[in-house]
Order: sequence, then C-alpha cells, then structure tokens
Amino acid sequence: MSALIEFQNAQLGYGWRSIILHDVNLTINRGDFLGIVGPNGSGKTTLLKTLLALLKPVSGTVRFGDGPPLRYGYVPQRDTVDTLFPIPVEEIVLMGRYKRVGLIKRPAKADREIALRSMEQVGIGHLARASYRDLSGGQKQRALIARALATEPDVLVLDEPTNGMDLVSEHALIELASTLHEKNRLTVILVSHLLANVANCAQRIAIIANGALDVGPREELLTTEHLSRLYAMEVKVMDIDGRCAIITGSKHP
Repeated sequence: MSALIEFQNAQLGYGWRSIILHDVNLTINRGDFLGIVGPNGSGKTTLLKTLLALLKPVSGTVRFGDGPPLRYGYVPQRDTVDTLFPIPVEEIVLMGRYKRVGLIKRPAKADREIALRSMEQVGIGHLARASYRDLSGGQKQRALIARALATEPDVLVLDEPTNGMDLVSEHALIELASTLHEKNRLTVILVSHLLANVANCAQRIAIIANGALDVGPREELLTTEHLSRLYAMEVKVMDIDGRCAIITGSKHP
C-alpha cells in the first residue's frame, strides 16, 4: 500500500512551550480505516489539524505522499453548522464542489449530478429539496457526509460524527462509514472520544493517552491486558455475537 500521510518522531502542538503530543509515529496508507480515540482535551484536535495540514509539527516530520495534494472530505461535528437559514439539503451538499467550481461561478449540471449521487450514497437522495434545518440529527450528519463525498476526496475525515445521537442513529452512522470504506475503497479517518465507536469498524486504531499515541491493528490494541495497562484501570474486552464489547471497571491503585 502507498503511504498517504506519514508522521516520523513528530512533536505536535503550538510551539515548544505547548507540545500536546510527543513522538508521534503514524502511517496512513491508501485504503486504511483508522480510528483515532481519546478523551476530550487529549490532543485529538491537534492531531487532526496536523493531518489536515493546517498545523505544522513543532519538530519531526509529516509527509503527505508523493503525488498531487491530497483532497480531504472533512465532516465536522454537526452542531458547528449554522442552521439559521432554511437552506435546501442539495445546496449544503453542493458546497463540497465550491473549491473546484469557484465561489463566483454557478455549479454545472455535472456538479449537481455528483451532489445527488453523494446524497444517494448516504441514503438521503429523497431529501434533496428539504430544508437542512428541519432534518433530524442523523439526517443532518448524513448531509454533511454527502457534502464531503461531493469533494471526491482521497481521505474522508469524520470528526466526532455520533455526538448527541441516540443509539440507533449512532449505530447506523458507524455502519455507513464502514460501507463507504468497503464499497468506495475510501481511506477513512474516524475521530471519537468513544472507543466503542471505532472498535467494530476501524482496521487500525490510534489511542491518545498521557500525551502519546498508541497505534496498532485493532486485534492487537483491543485486548483486556493492553487496554487495562494503557488506561491504568480494569478494562474487559469481550466478544458478543461477533462484535467487540468493552467494559470498564475501577481504576488501579
């Protein structure tokens, strides 16, 4: 596999006096499904900004492949999108074409076809003319994923996609991410503060703990012994009907 993004001994932060993550070594290959997990304030945003080339490492290196600049389809947390105006879903998704079309040009027929295809991929093609403001939380998140797909990305980045969702919507969205990865052969990065959200979909997992990144294949990181040692608390990893379940206990003394 070809490496799209490669961190080597990188210190990430906002200057030498504000290093958030130390000695980051991480390779993201084309076709990967990487889950990035860490509690709020642990450094997920810092890592994500560096992945998106919005922040340079304080030291060490971050390389972004050998070809043209990567195209990212970034899906923000849905509560960061202004819903004051009754904008049709189709127009929200078409925003993913602006970088290619240009802000002062009108989208062409081909752009609208790509937007509609993106909506159909995430199951909301029938909502094209509906107001984004009136959608449910799960539908809004699907619209934002469709907008990201409309950029025709090399990498799809989902930033806390299940925040504030009920259990059914959360499960459906994680299944959608897995389907997009498998059917579209997309490189997917899913960022969450909930380990359970990535345990059954990501092939590789990067866990942020104590200012460092612990990276590895899912089957190596998600063991009772490894997680208990990493979090310094009792953690049980169980197989329930073929799915991984993670149960936490008391902290170690």
